[in-house]
Amino acid sequence: MKGFDNRVSGADPLEPGLTPPQTGMATAPEMMGPVLKIIGKQTLSGHIPIGGAKNSALALMAGAILAPEACRIHNVPRLLDIERMGQILATLGVKVSHVGNTLDLDASSLKTSQAPYELVSQLRASFFIIGPLLARLGVARVPLPGGCAIGSRPVDLHVRGLQALGATVQIEHGVVHAYARKLLGTRIYLDYPSVGATETLMMAATLADGETVIENAAQEPEVADLARFCQAMGARIRGIGTNTVVVVGVPRLHGTEYTVIPDRIEASTYLIAGAITRSHLTVGPVIPDHLRAVIAKLQAMGLRVEEEGPNRLRIAPAQLSSGWLCQATDIQTLPYPGFPTDVQAPIMALAALSEGSCTIEETVFENRMHHIPELNRMGADIRLKNRVALIR
Repeated sequence: MKGFDNRVSGADPLEPGLTPPQTGMATAPEMMGPVLKIIGKQTLSGHIPIGGAKNSALALMAGAILAPEACRIHNVPRLLDIERMGQILATLGVKVSHVGNTLDLDASSLKTSQAPYELVSQLRASFFIIGPLLARLGVARVPLPGGCAIGSRPVDLHVRGLQALGATVQIEHGVVHAYARKLLGTRIYLDYPSVGATETLMMAATLADGETVIENAAQEPEVADLARFCQAMGARIRGIGTNTVVVVGVPRLHGTEYTVIPDRIEASTYLIAGAITRSHLTVGPVIPDHLRAVIAKLQAMGLRVEEEGPNRLRIAPAQLSSGWLCQATDIQTLPYPGFPTDVQAPIMALAALSEGSCTIEETVFENRMHHIPELNRMGADIRLKNRVALIR
């Protein structure tokens, strides 16, 4: 197709500082770091349990700073990002205990407003602490976030929103300094429905004087989960799950016990794994409404996805006389309730094995197509122009 780049092929790209092995010399897997070896053409079966949503748990951990009492959060996955966020909170004076899937956080001894660069630089979600720190202490010093390289994800929406709430915000040497004697409720319009900005400003507004209205707010289930967690701590929030969130500030929040929602991205990934391997699988617990966009696309591709009870989904192979896994269908990633950007890569692998051609357009993150060269090395026929991939 004219205008699309040719498929990437040839030598493996090397990371900086690495040199290629000499011809004829084997490279031991243990010398290359952790390795996954996948033996293909295996049919899967049975039920796959779905854990708590990582993106929700990270926001709830930041939200726990708002209460000068202990919070207990259930269904928290044991992941590196969760561990890093716990380390960041611990440096601020929060007592952190993670036993099994239960996380105990006690911010009653919150002692500092400065987050360590060496930890924040490894986790983008750690920037969310700026809102609750500012609301609780009146000051916050948080380095600009690091983490995955899938796009710029600037913090200007966070900064402008905090300024609208009455904070003085300066960025010096890569650190965001925010000060406010008292945050004041206001009306904030987000130029883009950013999940991070919505969560940061919603948390900050819970302890502000007066009413804050956040327009064009993100509607992702993880944002709604954070809002309900704040409600459980005593916050007054309306419009949960809509694009207009209204927060009426209260003088103080209290501790609570809460359970994280199931991870819709994990569930989607396993459903696609079932599709690729022609398997009959069930996944759960899930909240089917959180997966509507993914379910709709899988069904459009000819796959059978059915609800088994209120919190379980079953996937079954497509019944195509041609022998292909499924039918190609066009996909565009969008903020919720659109098709989630986090599912773009796995569904592209499925699309590469589908009958016909289709396009997948990435509208959320500008650099989220790095998997295409690797899929092409495995025999896929994918060409990329800007943020649109043509899969044949």
